[in-house]
Amino acid sequence: MKLELCAASIEAIQLAKKYQFDRIELCQNLEQGGITPFYGMIEYAIAYGIDTHVLIRPRPGGFQYTQEEAELMIREVTNCREMGAKGVVFGALTEVGEIDKKLLEKVIEKAKGMEVTFHRAFDDTFDWKKAMDVLIQFGVHRILTSGLARNVEQGLPILKEMVNYANEKIEIMPGGGVNAGNVKRLVDAIHPDAIHFSATSKVQLDKESLFSESVLQVEEARLKRILNALAS
Repeated sequence: MKLELCAASIEAIQLAKKYQFDRIELCQNLEQGGITPFYGMIEYAIAYGIDTHVLIRPRPGGFQYTQEEAELMIREVTNCREMGAKGVVFGALTEVGEIDKKLLEKVIEKAKGMEVTFHRAFDDTFDWKKAMDVLIQFGVHRILTSGLARNVEQGLPILKEMVNYANEKIEIMPGGGVNAGNVKRLVDAIHPDAIHFSATSKVQLDKESLFSESVLQVEEARLKRILNALAS
């Protein structure tokens, strides 16, 4: 089983390498569910020597995209490939909650040589089995999912079904609410291909500034607790 850290900061990139994670999902603005990081961050992660999979998401919110947004996403995929990213993390749906096949096809084409992960847009699909069949057909490498629920604990029964239905044709990677208290039970219950977590907590930056903000920030102690729970 592989470990993926959701990394939205320099500190998270450094911790991923320190604790020998297999890869990172690189993003920014975790407070809004994550969006595409800026180029300097992508270049930094790749140069730092960690397998970097870049989130391709132009804005917060749902996963139905305009033609203009789709064009931006395709450009981002091309840029990530040219910069040397190992993979991209993508998701797009139609108005009726099905996989956006047209956009997915373009992403697959532009991502040639990179791995493609379909992110938690999968949890918004109308029929997850039909959606998984489409992703398998298009050669997507893995699905990041909480089992159609707010978090992996609530989604555990569906996650079990997903792993069985995938039948090793596509990787299933649980993520969303993974912590030291549930990670071992989750892994023992479904034997996933990988596990995804951020190990973040909410902190207030620059309290004395007029521009102080509350953000989700990686916490090394929390990260170590999850890893220790996995090792127990």
